[in-house]
Amino acid sequence: MRLSSTARNSHFITSTLCAEKHPSPDFGAFYIPQLLVQGKEELIMAKRRARAVTKAKPKRFERIPKGFHAVTPYLAINGAALAIEWYKRAFGAKELMRQATPDGKLMHSRVRIGDSIVMMSDVFPSGHKDPLQLGGSAITLHIYSTNVDALWNRAVEAGAKIDMQLDDMFWGERYGQLTDPFGHSWSLSMQIPMSKKQMDQRRAEAMKMFEQDQHPGHESTQPP
Repeated sequence: MRLSSTARNSHFITSTLCAEKHPSPDFGAFYIPQLLVQGKEELIMAKRRARAVTKAKPKRFERIPKGFHAVTPYLAINGAALAIEWYKRAFGAKELMRQATPDGKLMHSRVRIGDSIVMMSDVFPSGHKDPLQLGGSAITLHIYSTNVDALWNRAVEAGAKIDMQLDDMFWGERYGQLTDPFGHSWSLSMQIPMSKKQMDQRRAEAMKMFEQDQHPGHESTQPP
């Protein structure tokens, strides 16, 4: 029969008092190991109770969906389904989900490019207009890459239009700008090692172009 902790302690105290009146050389050899075993069992039970309490705690509710950062672009595209396939070819995008209307248009979809999510939908009469309707994009989506030349060539081969040629820039990055077939503007870059002398020289060249109403990497805005 297993005694409760209180009963075991009472038994031990009674036995101890008896041992004090009638000391025995075997008293310590008998009771000390029992105390050690008792203490170990209680420690194991305490750990089990702690684990049970931990498991019983409600799962933490996450306010931000997994995989999202603080800012996420949402693109309006005339032909969002085709755009998803193009982003797969050009930027290695992975489709995460899509929700279509009965006529096949996408009311919502998500892709992941690198570690970032881009959301998009088709253009609807009551919604936003796409860049082709507006005559250009007011924003540029930027992609950092560990091999920007390979990514650049991949996008150009997929049909992207070059707006600013890929080149080493004075701020220490290899950088260029593209427009996708759906009118959205993208910039691609990676950091590169540049000495202060090289950066100063590139900066001076860029400032000289700005003085002539030109932009580095773009064709001249001056009339011929």
